Amino acid sequence: MDQPLVERMTEVEVAYGETLEQLTEPEILGDQHRYTEVARRHSELKGLIEVYHQYREADAEASEALELSREESDQAVAAELKEMAEERAVAAERLARRLRVMLVPKDPNDDKDVIVEIRGAVGGDEAALFAADLFRMYQGYAERHGWSIEVLNTSLSESGGFKEIIFAVKGRGAYSRFKYEAGPHRVQRVPKTESQGRVHTSVATVAVLPEVEDVEVHVDENDLEIDVYRSSGPGGQSVNTTDSAVRITHKPSGLVVTCQDEKSQLQNKAKALRVLRARLYQIELDRQNAVMAADRKGQVGTGDRSEKIRTYNYKDNRVTDHRIGLSIKRLPEVLEGDLDDFIDALVLDEEARRLSGA
Repeated sequence: MDQPLVERMTEVEVAYGETLEQLTEPEILGDQHRYTEVARRHSELKGLIEVYHQYREADAEASEALELSREESDQAVAAELKEMAEERAVAAERLARRLRVMLVPKDPNDDKDVIVEIRGAVGGDEAALFAADLFRMYQGYAERHGWSIEVLNTSLSESGGFKEIIFAVKGRGAYSRFKYEAGPHRVQRVPKTESQGRVHTSVATVAVLPEVEDVEVHVDENDLEIDVYRSSGPGGQSVNTTDSAVRITHKPSGLVVTCQDEKSQLQNKAKALRVLRARLYQIELDRQNAVMAADRKGQVGTGDRSEKIRTYNYKDNRVTDHRIGLSIKRLPEVLEGDLDDFIDALVLDEEARRLSGA
């Protein structure tokens, strides 16, 4: 049992009990703002308590199975019990790691929804196919966390992949997890079109932006140049008979956003404005944090093969996150959305660097 973690969670249990009492107090019930704040805090603590109980249960099961294995005279049964103890100990450690992540102080944007942009970079059709693989991975990850995905804009390649796909992830805490996915992702595999069986390296870039409301980023209509045109598919062929696609240029910043997936011009405009606000908000965050204003470019890099935050190696069934040197040999599961081991480790690494002043 991790004693410092148990002591910290004992404090959390006390705080959780206090929120339960507060939610029944008349003065709080009569104040909508205070009630909402207490209810939000209660929900956060409840999530911690649930994971803590799972951790204690797994830890207790591991200890019990290990003790029984030592007392068991039948060697085969003892081996089975020892194996069970090891499995439960691994589960307990994963839950302990999750708790330590959940206890990390939050970024003010952590509860926001996010807008994710994936683009095929180096590698042509193979990069576009990999971009589609990444999108499916994030769909699976969102589903595991109970978040919903809304596609905002797509640009298909001839091969059926994505030259570009922009989508929103809606759900509490989405930004707190997805923000670690920003950067160049590299894949090493034999393309289906490769007749010689040679491994190719391709890159897709991912940008992650917190989604913001209009009140947080005011966009003056006079600063916008709005063009409408017909939607197009792979190869430029028209897929719509009306001018429903929308291109918005924000003249002060030079940012350009296009949306063409909806049949309605108004819907495409609304989606394009959401993406524009998110990009403008990110630029403002960068300015406030004294980071270079082109942080989105910093997120996605140049798209060169040598740049990467993570490599997906099909031959070795391995996924490696180069920021923390973590490799996991279960590539199919990761591509299905099993990303928490990576993201938990990245959260803890960021917290350690923050505490050390790095």
